[in-house]
Amino acid sequence: MAARGTMMGIRGGRIHDETKRLTRRRWTSRRWICCELSFKGRWREVMGPGYTHLFFLDEVTALAAGHRPCFECRRPDALAYQAAFPEPGASADRMDEILHAERLGEHRMEDTANLPDGAVWADGEEAFTRREGRVLRWSPTGWEEAQWQDRPARLLTPAASVAALRNGFKPRWHHMGDGSSDLAGNITPAAKD
Repeated sequence: MAARGTMMGIRGGRIHDETKRLTRRRWTSRRWICCELSFKGRWREVMGPGYTHLFFLDEVTALAAGHRPCFECRRPDALAYQAAFPEPGASADRMDEILHAERLGEHRMEDTANLPDGAVWADGEEAFTRREGRVLRWSPTGWEEAQWQDRPARLLTPAASVAALRNGFKPRWHHMGDGSSDLAGNITPAAKD
C-alpha cells in the first residue's frame, strides 16, 4: 500500500521550480497552514503555478513541521487551536509571527516525560510522539508502537504548538486507512524480537 497523507500544507506560495522540484527556498511567507485535502470541490494542480502543496501524514506531523490549522477550510479546528494558543486572543497574523520565530530558532532539548500527547521529538533520524501513554515512532505509512526511555530529546514541534496541545488542542491523527478514530485503529504494533 502506498503512503498517503491526510492533510495538506501550504507555506504561502510557490517553493518549486518549473520541473516541479522543490527549491532551496523553504517558504514564501510566515503563514504556514494545514488544510483539508478537499474543500468545496476546489481542485488545483499539485506543484502548479500558484503555490506548492505539501502533504503530511496527519496534523501531528504538520504541527511538528510548524504549521497551524487553516481558518478557511478548517475553521472549527483553527478556532480550537487559537483558543488553546499560549497568547490569549492572538490573531492569525500574531500566531504566524510567533510560530515563524520559533521555526527559525534552534530546536530545544526537552525531557520527553513532560511533553503532551502529540508533541513530536527527534532521536537521531527518527521522530517520536506519545498518545494515551504509548510512545509512537513516525513512519510514512503511520505511527508505530516504539520503545522509549524518557530523557531529554530534540523537540520538533514549536513551543507555541506544544503549549496549545497542553492547553487542550486535539490534533487529528493518522487512522491507518481503516476509518477508525480510536487508539487501536491508529497504531501499528511494534515488531516482536
